[in-house]
Formats: sequence, structure tokens, C-alpha cells
Amino acid sequence: MKTSLILAVILTSCTMAARAQTVKSNEVPAPVKAAFQKSYANATQVTWEKEKGNYEANWGGKSGEDHSVQYRPSGELIEVIQAIPISQLPKGVSRYVKAHYKGARITEAGRVTDAKGKVSFEAEVNKKDILFDEKGNFLKVED
Repeated sequence: MKTSLILAVILTSCTMAARAQTVKSNEVPAPVKAAFQKSYANATQVTWEKEKGNYEANWGGKSGEDHSVQYRPSGELIEVIQAIPISQLPKGVSRYVKAHYKGARITEAGRVTDAKGKVSFEAEVNKKDILFDEKGNFLKVED
């Protein structure tokens, strides 16, 4: 019993470690900071996270996450996420959530633009990010 409990705690810790971790600005690689400063020189109260080896800057709005941008350690842009009102999600998103997450509601929404300019959408449901294409078709649940 004791071994099972210890194993469960270790597995939970590893799972949480795989998710985004807050990092201090001085822990962010110089190429990432330079790329961010070049594109978002006016951003204030920026917080940083490290997720899957990449770096994400968050700033703006009440939550401090109305704007997010993610970079590889080399400073290469991965994607930009702009918080949007839930009402601005494509109609297919709410239909999908109603059908697959009975009784749940969308708590946050974002417009995602990747480095090539391709637009998609994300909806947070039950603390999970669900991704949809530009027309509101389901793509995947992000880990």
C-alpha cells in the first residue's frame, strides 16, 4: 500500500513537470528574449513558462495571459495566441463541446496563428485545451 502511494505521488509529480513550468526571465535563452523584444517591445508584466522544451511569454489582460507567444530555444517563432471572447469561436466548436463534454462549458478561448500564418482556435474545457481548425472542426486535445 505504501509503495503504491509513493508511486502515485511520483507519477503525479512527473506528469505535472511535463506541463508548463514557470521560469524566471533570466532563465530564458537570449535568442528567445531577443526575438520577443523585437516583436513585442511594448509588452509589460511578461511572465515566462517552459513547456516541452519551448518558451512561452504571457502578458496582458486581467489574467496576464491575453497575449501569448511561443518560441523554440533558438528564438524561432512557433505560434501566437490571442485571447478572444468565447462568442468569437467558430460555431462548430460549441457544437463539439456540447456533444463530447456533456454539461461542461468553455472557460477560455484563443485564436492561434502559427509561424506560417495558419489560423486555428483553442477552447479550454475542464482545464484542457481543445484545438480546432479555422472552420471549427476538431483537431486534437493538447496534453
